[in-house]
Amino acid sequence: MNLQEQINSDIITAMKAKDEVAVRTLRALKSALLLAATASGAKDVVDNEQAIKIFTKLAKQRKESMDIFTQNGRSELAKAEEEELAVIDRFLPKQLTDEEIKIELTPLVSVWGATSASDFGKIMPLAMKHFAGRADGKVISGVIKALLENM
Repeated sequence: MNLQEQINSDIITAMKAKDEVAVRTLRALKSALLLAATASGAKDVVDNEQAIKIFTKLAKQRKESMDIFTQNGRSELAKAEEEELAVIDRFLPKQLTDEEIKIELTPLVSVWGATSASDFGKIMPLAMKHFAGRADGKVISGVIKALLENM
């Protein structure tokens, strides 16, 4: 079952359970997938890899909104974003910790030919592609900077 089918199934389940947050969030996910599928040049179906990219983007938007609402003292809106984020996270791969990223990156940095901090621009795109959907870009960037400074 691909993610699009899973979302459709989960919408029905959430509607039966009268889970308003899940229904609202799942409908937003379904809408994002439909927009991607009907975009110019797109196939009519969104594969799981594309869906994960879309869900990652939506999760990042929720996190940013949550931070803004919290800073402005709007805890009820921040809580709503947090609830939606929890639903989106069910469809995303497990995020790697800093230590797991460091363990995976250490051999790759030398294989990719990095010798100093000036190689950051060369390494970052390769690392982003390698960790696609499994780690946040800010975390990856921090780990790479730390590794390159210690060379």
